[in-house]
Amino acid sequence: MRKCIILIMFINLGLFAELQRVVEFPESLSSQTTYLNSKFLLHLPVTKKSNQKWPLIVFLHGRGERGDNIEKVKSHGPPKVVEKDKNFPFMVLSPQCLKGKDGKGWWKTKDLDLLLDYVKKTYPVDEQRIYLTGLSMGGFGTWAWAAERPTEFAAIAPICGGGNPLNAKRLSKLPIWVFHGDKDKVVPITLSQLMVTALKAEGAKVDFTIYPNVGHNSWSKTYANPKLYEWFMEHKKE
Repeated sequence: MRKCIILIMFINLGLFAELQRVVEFPESLSSQTTYLNSKFLLHLPVTKKSNQKWPLIVFLHGRGERGDNIEKVKSHGPPKVVEKDKNFPFMVLSPQCLKGKDGKGWWKTKDLDLLLDYVKKTYPVDEQRIYLTGLSMGGFGTWAWAAERPTEFAAIAPICGGGNPLNAKRLSKLPIWVFHGDKDKVVPITLSQLMVTALKAEGAKVDFTIYPNVGHNSWSKTYANPKLYEWFMEHKKE
């Protein structure tokens, strides 16, 4: 009897042992996407409550992590953080953008909609606490997706990206924290400045962190800063 109990304990622990796992998106949904790898990363926090719902961070990687090797997505951002911090208190969803036959590939909001809706239906997500962030190409994706679904997210944090200032009104009710290096030669800081200026003109709640003498890599400091995650948790959808 004791052996059976121990075996059951190990089985239950096994549900959470591989905290950041590679998950396969159902083919019926994956076939409807354009540039989305059918494999994605999903981190599940450690919990003792069977009915626990978790806040969710959705992370969009940059141009360099495109392709069909899902391990590349662990290079930066929250999926890199959770590899070192198994007690990270958020669920983390990290999709991967494929390259097309022409070597190109870009975040498509329709693809991301399908994936997020699937994850919400399949896992215990706290839908009042879904946060979106991304770097470089993922920063552009963050701005674009949030503009498409401004009521989906509790807060967003685009890093060294850019968006359409005409979307500022749609984004004006959303808490936003923008990050950019002032020496960025890949994505000029003016692209973030344009968004921040347009948002402030709409009365938006927006914070803007400029890293002095920092180039394109403004994400390492950002994702290593505990204040970002504290800021996320300060925001909850009404």
